[in-house]
Amino acid sequence: MKVYLDNNATSRTAPEVVEAMLPYFSEIYGNASSFHQFGQRSKQGMDEARAAVAASLGAEPEEIVFTGSGSESDNYVIKGTAARHDGGHLITSAIEHPAVLTTCRFLAKQGFELTILPVDGQGRVDPAELEAALRPDTILVSIMAANNEIGTVQDLAALGAVCRQAETPFHTDAVQALGKLPLDLSELPVDLLSASAHKLHGPKGVGLAFIRRGRKAPVNLLHGGGHERRRRASTENVAGIVGFGAAVKLAAKPHVDEIRRLRDRLEEGLTAAVEDTVVLAEKAERLPNTSNIIFHGVEGESIVMGLDFEGIAVSTGSACSSGSLEPSHVILALGYDHGSAQGTIRFSLSRYTTAEEIDHVIEKVPPVIHRLRKISAY
Repeated sequence: MKVYLDNNATSRTAPEVVEAMLPYFSEIYGNASSFHQFGQRSKQGMDEARAAVAASLGAEPEEIVFTGSGSESDNYVIKGTAARHDGGHLITSAIEHPAVLTTCRFLAKQGFELTILPVDGQGRVDPAELEAALRPDTILVSIMAANNEIGTVQDLAALGAVCRQAETPFHTDAVQALGKLPLDLSELPVDLLSASAHKLHGPKGVGLAFIRRGRKAPVNLLHGGGHERRRRASTENVAGIVGFGAAVKLAAKPHVDEIRRLRDRLEEGLTAAVEDTVVLAEKAERLPNTSNIIFHGVEGESIVMGLDFEGIAVSTGSACSSGSLEPSHVILALGYDHGSAQGTIRFSLSRYTTAEEIDHVIEKVPPVIHRLRKISAY
């Protein structure tokens, strides 16, 4: 049996999404910026997708800018906001995705000041600590909606309220949250948001940036034509954008409770069968599909390889850090030592995960862990 439990790295493109995209590779192939009917048919598909994505976020279509990825969206928002200022202060958290954390550190080298907020042992940012860190020259706060490694969900309402009180723009990386958590931007005090299609069974190579109406748009990263209301030059990836729209419609169908039930079943089975394990962020609100477990005494990379031999795909953390010998910055930020951080495995489920697959994983993981522990004991 082949089991894929690395959906936070990327997810299978849903058949319904592929079906929606196919005509835009062959029948509806015009450039969406062209005025003739070929181009306008492409533009119509893109407009419908923009409306669907906006509706899923409680936003307006004109507040959505399509990009090439979630990472591009993060860079666009953060660097583009910084470009509007001559220096200033940025705030982010210690457990951000590299697309945010590395971007903020890049700007710190360019002369901007940076505060990296700590998190508690469950991965949560304290709104009081954010409030204490804010300064008159703070130009942007960027704190993710949900963590890609441990699944912790931040209190966006409280964090955003702090920023709104201080009249400081608030950005959230919602790449892992979109399609898994309710995000209503008509209610949430979020000014800027980034997301990506391929985490919710959409295609790779398309993301979005939400820019609240009335908020100054970040300075463009890409210059050229007047695409995306002059906010992102480049011929639009129409098929990918159409796929994004189809993916958010699919995500609206109920499936979250079943995924959470399977995740809990996985955790209960593994912690009962394997001694000396810790489920990370267990006491926090988490993404329903995400479980990160420390298996003490074993290196995570060895577990990944052992399970891959059994046909089971998992990860040690962010796919963007794959190949790094350093322990996860997220796990270290929770207060664990290097040894513990190197023994973590992330299991991330999807709407296609079955009970039979979870039972298979519960059966196959313990022998792999026990074998590796024996080897490391020599």
